[in-house]
Amino acid sequence: MSTAAPPPANPTAPAPSHRPFALVIGLLIVAGFAWGALRLGGALRADGSDWRDALTERAMNRTLGALPGQSAWTRWGAGLRWRLLGDLGPEVAQGCPGWLFYRNGLRPPAGDAAAAAAYAKRIALMRHWAAVFKAQGVQLLVATVPDKSRIAADRLCGLPVDAAMRARFDDWQGRLAAAGVAHVDLRPALAALPQPYYRTDVHMAPDGAEAAADAIGRAALPLLGGKGPQRFTDERGETPEPRMGDLVVLAGLEGLPASWHPPLDRVRPERIVPVASGGLLDDGPPAEVLLAGDSNGLRSEFAGRLGRQLGREIWTLSHDGGYFSGAMLAALAKRGQWPRSLKLVVWTFSELSLSLPLSADEARAAAALP
Repeated sequence: MSTAAPPPANPTAPAPSHRPFALVIGLLIVAGFAWGALRLGGALRADGSDWRDALTERAMNRTLGALPGQSAWTRWGAGLRWRLLGDLGPEVAQGCPGWLFYRNGLRPPAGDAAAAAAYAKRIALMRHWAAVFKAQGVQLLVATVPDKSRIAADRLCGLPVDAAMRARFDDWQGRLAAAGVAHVDLRPALAALPQPYYRTDVHMAPDGAEAAADAIGRAALPLLGGKGPQRFTDERGETPEPRMGDLVVLAGLEGLPASWHPPLDRVRPERIVPVASGGLLDDGPPAEVLLAGDSNGLRSEFAGRLGRQLGREIWTLSHDGGYFSGAMLAALAKRGQWPRSLKLVVWTFSELSLSLPLSADEARAAAALP
């Protein structure tokens, strides 16, 4: 009589299947690719120029965006990095406590050699554009806004600054003088103030914007034949309010509780508004002054302050991210549509703009120079 073989003393359990896990990972990868393709497709359909200019990692990150829910993790991670290490990321540096600076304003982002090459082409562009305005019978006034790190150097607390960038400002003023272009040096007016810039922003605070507008106005009035009749009203809030500076945003800390980011500036809201003449069909006085510049012309009511100094409403073409030539190229592209009343173009941009790599539009303009 046969007996059944006893079972093994240590039976081997069947190997677990990895298929479900692999399936989940595969689905996540497919979802990630689909999300990226969707965002990229939207960017291409919306504006092809944005995609052609998306050559840097930051531009790519803006285009792709973040997966759902990822932005909150990134924001809190940036807040934790700030609280534990005092680190504000690769683009923002803290000098003295509470004073934030844009790293590109401390040293050229593309290196000294590339910055010098870009600067040489900008000198050629400036000379060409000055000749274009002269031929059109329109006067040009250039006001380069000093970098915050220059005027607030006593708040750097040891942050290093590139010497070539510092020297470029004086060289630029000399180039303007040699080309016979009217220009304003804003450094004395801003350096005389206790705090001409926001602590958590690269732009001029209201006092700085007022001082800059006053200096530009004094240089512009002789070119315009005196002050115009336009009046303005100044509408101010009752109490100072916290203002989210662009350097806090750039550090990824926007939207976090107050203790998770550097203390914000507090500013009274203000609007400087031209007073209408009251005529039913009145379209306002003809445009005599065009402000073409970067974001400095859009902060702290700068255009209104300048208009008040000149007694004229300002035609503003400044825009964020314009840097050296963004608004200027846009204005020149519409030169055939300029009103005959236009007498003066005030060209403003940041000192940093002189040391940045050429934008694609600038490179095309420089290549087309006669």
